[in-house]
Amino acid sequence: MKPAKNNLIERIVDANINRAKEGLRVCEEITRFLLNNRVLTANLKGIRHKIDAALELAPQKAELLRLRYSLKDVGFGIRQELEFRRLSLNDIFFANMARVKESVRVLEEFSKLSNTKLALQFKKIRYEVYEIEKKIAGKLPALRHH
Repeated sequence: MKPAKNNLIERIVDANINRAKEGLRVCEEITRFLLNNRVLTANLKGIRHKIDAALELAPQKAELLRLRYSLKDVGFGIRQELEFRRLSLNDIFFANMARVKESVRVLEEFSKLSNTKLALQFKKIRYEVYEIEKKIAGKLPALRHH
C-alpha cells in the first residue's frame, strides 16, 4: 500500500526526526561513556529534547507512526560501502554528527512549507549542532587509546 501524496512530507519528517535523534544518541554515548563528560553529554541530550519540543510531537506522534512504512521504504536495504566502514571511534562520531546535521537541515527545509517559525527553530538547532560538534572534536584525540 502506497501512502497518499499528502502524507509524503510527514514521512520525510518522521524519517529525519528518527535519523537526527539516533545520531545524537550515538554521539551522546561517546561523550557519556568514552569521554566521561557530563556537560557535553547534557548538551547533546538537550538538543535531542529541543527537536521533540520544536515539533511538539505529542499530538503528531501517532499520525507519524501510522504513516511509517519502514520495510516498504524504497531506501530500505540500500547500502553504501562507507556506511559499514568505521575504523575508529572518531569515525563513528563524525559519521553520526553528519547524519544529525543533514537530518536537521531536512527538517528545516520541509518546515518552510508550512511553518516558518518552526523552520527558524531548526536552523537554530542546526547551528547549535555545529558548535557542539566543534567542542567534542577537540576532545576526541583522547579516544585514540580506546
